[in-house]
Amino acid sequence: MRKASKQDRRFLMLVLGTALLGVGISISSAHAADAKADQLFDETKVTTLFAFDQVAIPFTENLKIEMRQPEKLAANPVVQRGPKGSPDSWAVQFYGSVIKVDDEYRMWYAAAGDDRFKGNDGKGKYPWSVAYAVSKDGVNWTKPNLGLVEYNGNPDNNLVNFGDDRFGILNVKVLHEPEAAPDQQYKMSGHIYYSKGDKGRQNGTLGLFFSSDGLNWKSATDATPVNFLLTDEDLVLPRTHHEPCGGLYKWNGLYYTSGQNAVVAARPYHGRVVRSFVSGDFVDWQPASAVGFVRPQQHTLLGPGKSRDGEQTHEGVSVWNRGNVLLGVGGIWHGATDWSGVTIDLSFVMSNDGVTFREPAHEWVFIKRGEDGEWDQGGLLQGQGFENVGDQTYVYYGAWDPRGWKDSPPRGGVGIVTVPRDRFGAYVVDESAFGDGEYQVPFPDASFLTAAIPLKGKSAQTFYMNVDGLSAEAALKVELLGPDLKAIPGFSGDAAALVRENGFQTPVSWNGVTKVPALPEHIHIRVTYQGKRQADIRFSALYVRNATAG
Repeated sequence: MRKASKQDRRFLMLVLGTALLGVGISISSAHAADAKADQLFDETKVTTLFAFDQVAIPFTENLKIEMRQPEKLAANPVVQRGPKGSPDSWAVQFYGSVIKVDDEYRMWYAAAGDDRFKGNDGKGKYPWSVAYAVSKDGVNWTKPNLGLVEYNGNPDNNLVNFGDDRFGILNVKVLHEPEAAPDQQYKMSGHIYYSKGDKGRQNGTLGLFFSSDGLNWKSATDATPVNFLLTDEDLVLPRTHHEPCGGLYKWNGLYYTSGQNAVVAARPYHGRVVRSFVSGDFVDWQPASAVGFVRPQQHTLLGPGKSRDGEQTHEGVSVWNRGNVLLGVGGIWHGATDWSGVTIDLSFVMSNDGVTFREPAHEWVFIKRGEDGEWDQGGLLQGQGFENVGDQTYVYYGAWDPRGWKDSPPRGGVGIVTVPRDRFGAYVVDESAFGDGEYQVPFPDASFLTAAIPLKGKSAQTFYMNVDGLSAEAALKVELLGPDLKAIPGFSGDAAALVRENGFQTPVSWNGVTKVPALPEHIHIRVTYQGKRQADIRFSALYVRNATAG
């Protein structure tokens, strides 16, 4: 018998797909893909199952992950170094954070001026300060005149205030917790130094701060610096070199700080690895740490004296807390024996347990350093800045060219890369499943099955798809299954929902029902790609939302 050609198989799929499309129930066109931004809910407050999350979606058939390369904003850098004499004239270093509070975007970053190594008051001067910027749209930023700190005798600047304490903070991350005590609603972690005790050398460690407004800060541990350095009595981490502020986040009631060091771990690795410490109250930190992410090349030890060389991670993971999953950006350190050969790109990682991170795509470069002559040439820095704005997702990043370490040229700025809203990656039909020759498969059904999804509360639930490529010839069949994987009557089989509308938050409807009541505490969701043009479908995320949410 003649083998079916690819055209034959496409025709058969059309016939089958057309028949199957009649099974499901279409969604209302009232929620088309062109919904305005103010109609979109905050995805960080719902359960999100990203296509590339193989813990949340472990079972697939004839599907593959395609990650999306973000685009750099043409207006970059959106925050630039200040003029001569300003506190950030030498460096705008986005070892920092972006947080939206009410209708305003707020940014904290590390700043240094041209006079960074000069004593201006007889007591000496540490090069780094913490500066502040604000924006209404996340793109156009201003540096407000806070009038809180004198710089070169002038209070007209954007530096935040630490009172009479003179902390030198190289890296800063900020959390906003409006439910906390009034004087602790903002929490800051800072990379501060303490004396190593030999020949004036210094080690990095963790500094902790509270604030009621994000502008006026006090030490959370009543630490008192001496010449900008913490004393041994004020250390909250073990007395070793640790650069602790790549990320700061709260997960299942505990606070985590993500950073880097090259201290020997239980399992030896070469160079810088992602290491995290944990606290229950933000003030007292456990002395033991966890290794959260290691690149495969680091399993090969290069030997002593080569800490700069080889492929490594850089400065921990900056985290976007999505409630049930963490997304993150980390540094990809391309080492060399001399600083002139070191470059840095940025990776994309994720975690489902708050401790261990992994790459959805192996050794994938999420943000590539700029070409020579561009503002972000040579090396990039991950800051903790992630925002969904309208139909776009903004990821903020910084620049530092390590090749200029010895000459110390001006550095930094803050840039943005964008992807369509929450579309970092997608599940698409793997057309190799059609096969060739004797391995041809006439009807390759593409589908996925989620892990158990815990539902919040006993109220009705609503479900939404972030999907593109749907049409009259391409649809997603959606079925709800119980904890035992048995079909839930009225929401599976012949009663399955059929999603045909593209959108960032397309509601799923089962025979007109969008608010699904009386579901078990845990459910599974099965999604099947259907139709002649199912290969066009780009499924990015599935959202599960309490129907009573505002």
